[in-house]
Amino acid sequence: MHRMLLLRRSPAATPTAHPGRRPALVAAVAGLSLLALSFDARAALAPDGFADLGAKVTPAVVNISSTHEIDASGRGAPEQPFNFPKGSPYEEFFRRFQDKTQPEDRQGGSHQATALGSGFIIDSSGYVVTNNHVIAEATEVQVTLTDGRQFPAEVVGADPKTDLALLKIDAPTPLPTVSFGDSDAVRVGDWVVAVGNPFGLGGTVTAGIVSARGRDIQSGPFDDFLQIDAAVNQGNSGGPAFGIDGKVIGITTAIFSPNGGSVGIGFAIPANLAKPVIAQLREHGVVERGWLGVQVQAVTPEIAAAVGLDKPSGALVSGVQPDGPAARAALRQGDIIVGYDGARVAEMRDLPRLVAATPAGKTVELRIWRDGAELTAATEIAKLQAQDRVAAIETEPAGPVGAVSSRTLGLSLAAATPELRQRYGLADNVRGVVVVGVDADGPGAEQGLRPGDVIERVAAMEVSVPAQVEAAADAARAANRPALLLVNRDGNELFVAVKVA
Repeated sequence: MHRMLLLRRSPAATPTAHPGRRPALVAAVAGLSLLALSFDARAALAPDGFADLGAKVTPAVVNISSTHEIDASGRGAPEQPFNFPKGSPYEEFFRRFQDKTQPEDRQGGSHQATALGSGFIIDSSGYVVTNNHVIAEATEVQVTLTDGRQFPAEVVGADPKTDLALLKIDAPTPLPTVSFGDSDAVRVGDWVVAVGNPFGLGGTVTAGIVSARGRDIQSGPFDDFLQIDAAVNQGNSGGPAFGIDGKVIGITTAIFSPNGGSVGIGFAIPANLAKPVIAQLREHGVVERGWLGVQVQAVTPEIAAAVGLDKPSGALVSGVQPDGPAARAALRQGDIIVGYDGARVAEMRDLPRLVAATPAGKTVELRIWRDGAELTAATEIAKLQAQDRVAAIETEPAGPVGAVSSRTLGLSLAAATPELRQRYGLADNVRGVVVVGVDADGPGAEQGLRPGDVIERVAAMEVSVPAQVEAAADAARAANRPALLLVNRDGNELFVAVKVA
């Protein structure tokens, strides 16, 4: 089975026209010639090797060792390295590496374990960038330079939401540094060079290309990873990924792998996402983020059709926090945020990043799709508190007496009785129509509806009895649109668009 693994430790001549040739053919041949020259020009820019780049940047890349105190129950242990496939010619090598990083058996007493990772120096005074998961809950952190010098490190600050951390070491002389580049300018197919400490083998340089942009690997609310095929392995975590100009375009963080080793699918935090986080950690030790006070979910093709959008886009508001910035701007459930502070919200996950990057106190303009038309609203963004979420993302999973079958939706429905509230654990303040059965081949099942869901609203109509749900679904069918249901599931509200039969 494939696993998403954090990488903390382990570790040409121009043709001439012939007389009598038709002009169109001549033009086509000339066009091909120009295209060939263009490719030749690009090829001339490709490097012959990466030795100069490696020599330039490697002195600023460091190895990081973190010590963790493990109690009798195993609490506090860093994530263990993978088990290398049995029978591999390198099995013994990796077994020895694993033994070095795993805690010794102390017969139930507390003991220590070591985690290995990578990092890079961004300031000659000794500021080092790495991943949060490399140093999280460590009792001691040590940084080793390429020249072999070792220094204890202080954790200046860490941000679990982006998996970034900033360390500080004190050296008697200025240290070599690297700087961040512009990851927004990076294109799929551009060269990338990763440097790090895989399996404790410091100073390792690998090269490849940027395979994709904007990857969401479900690791946090701000996922926007660069995917790279330069080989990265356990221990590369926190190490830099460089562009061909020697600027850091990403911080290697995770790999996708069936066996724990590199298969050419690695993920790096983009430099442009990291830069403001690192700047705040350096200045404040923590990251301050903006807060809008909404829960959002993705706009599916069915939902887009139900609300009259030409194509799926934006972030669908499934909940509004009372007294939050969104509530003050009169946002409501069912609104779709398609623009934020001048930026387009192309998909749901764009919104949390945009809101988080907004300073508290700034007034922003929201573009909202509501009732088939676009409108604008302005609100002052608040500061995200520990108990708040920037823009919480709702995920959609894939009869009793009085139950009514809705053939339109493929559901069995019933009013919310005390018996059903007890059966499904529904709160007393939940109002609506309870789903008590789902036709496995029906449209409701296709959208992941399940027993215990409570339909609170269909389109703009609040519902309390099955007949109201069926009538609203029939109206949607007559209008040749999906039925847009507001569903309460386990106390959380989300929208589901059902193609009515």
